[in-house]
Amino acid sequence: MADPTTQLGGEKPPQRPDHAAALDRSANVFGALALIVADQMADVTAVAAGRSDSAPAALAALYHFLDRPSVDLLRQVLGLTSSGTVRLLDRLVESGLAERGPGADARSTAVTLTAAGRTAAEQVCAARAGLLDRALTVLSPGERAEFSALSAKVLVGMMRGPGAVRWMCRLCDTGICRGAPGGCPVGNAARERYAG
Repeated sequence: MADPTTQLGGEKPPQRPDHAAALDRSANVFGALALIVADQMADVTAVAAGRSDSAPAALAALYHFLDRPSVDLLRQVLGLTSSGTVRLLDRLVESGLAERGPGADARSTAVTLTAAGRTAAEQVCAARAGLLDRALTVLSPGERAEFSALSAKVLVGMMRGPGAVRWMCRLCDTGICRGAPGGCPVGNAARERYAG
């Protein structure tokens, strides 16, 4: 078996430059885990939504926690440009998954899911849930509880302030955290941090 510390040509990999950030094994493994989960989630939700752009996140956010949002709020949640959000919304409307309506004022437009959009959102959410459940089947119930607590701590540590774009919860089933003991760790931390 080849030595994994060597490159294809048999040379040792280059040494890390002095200015490079220190990276321990847990951080490196976490990075690989985050990437594979993100890749596989993008794959399964794209199949479920029938498209591979930001549609899965838009459908999930509209289904779980956005109630007739403005196009600008949808843009913020998805982390898209204004024109990118309008193009995405055009595709969702053309596909019969969403519709535009009057917003809170005469200048804004609200976005809602159609019945077909709700069905597509449910498929996206089921695909996401299936992937995540399969990923965690290697853990015992105790390990799963510990993983949940540690993941919540990492999420809170990575939380961004008000006005952030590309919300971390854009694909979340927010009802799961709301119904679980302790609720959403990020929501709880945000309320504590930004109260008053």
